[in-house]
Amino acid sequence: MKAALQDYHARMQRVLDHIDRHLDDDLDLDALSSVAAYSKYHFHRQFTATFGLSVHRYIQLARMKRASYRLAYGDAQSVTDIAMDAGYDAPDAFARAFRQRFGQSPSSFRNSPDWEPWLAAFGPFDNARSKLMQKTFTTDDVTIRDVPPTLVAIMEHRGDPATLGASIQRFIAWRKAAGLHPKTSPTFNVWRSERRPASPADYSVDLCVGTDQPIEANGEQIKAGEIPGGRCAVLRVVGNTDNLEPAALYLYREWLPASGEEARDFPIYCQRLSFFPEVPEHEAVAELFLPLK
Repeated sequence: MKAALQDYHARMQRVLDHIDRHLDDDLDLDALSSVAAYSKYHFHRQFTATFGLSVHRYIQLARMKRASYRLAYGDAQSVTDIAMDAGYDAPDAFARAFRQRFGQSPSSFRNSPDWEPWLAAFGPFDNARSKLMQKTFTTDDVTIRDVPPTLVAIMEHRGDPATLGASIQRFIAWRKAAGLHPKTSPTFNVWRSERRPASPADYSVDLCVGTDQPIEANGEQIKAGEIPGGRCAVLRVVGNTDNLEPAALYLYREWLPASGEEARDFPIYCQRLSFFPEVPEHEAVAELFLPLK
């Protein structure tokens, strides 16, 4: 029974991965049921029963999520091009659908995103993905590395995590202006609070980019700092890198007590190695670093 359920979940996971890779293609029921190796007469009901969303609704949300990331975090594409990539024949239809879901026009969202309605709109989508994407970690997934110190430029986010998207948007704009591209300058997040503190105002994370060059703030609150070198337990996470809390909990709850190691006096942090939407969401990669004595 367990093996059959694992096979069922694996086939459904193949469908989600296929959708991620082919958002620009015609994702019809025939193609997706073939990926899952299920009859098209039953597949749409199986998908809805598994994920709580219809196939059509899931694809719409996946395309809209990619579109909203491109609007907020990139400036290479016009709104018209983003609308076409999201499966809309005309910018007006895209604008109506976008406003209906998020309460903002695409242009307004690009200039000043309101992240709270955005997060609420994607709740069902994130829930659907989490049903099969709960990664089970083992000690074999953790390596201990001697990590060199890294000089970084830091933008501090302090306050409600619902406003983190706005800080990320400013951070990306600053690093672009500074010529610190992710392919040549590594990206780090350093968490100085728990993911959901009792008071949202206490949430604290540093957005960092590796650089040994003099820092020009260009009107932003940017400061120089260093991620110290030393021994670290490193756990690589592939897919669903928006939420690294399950990986962090594994390190603290299971790996650290069993390892005999002790945590060093520096916060847990991650290096983001590839990013959605530059890669399909299930191929995004981050490495989590737990500093050790």
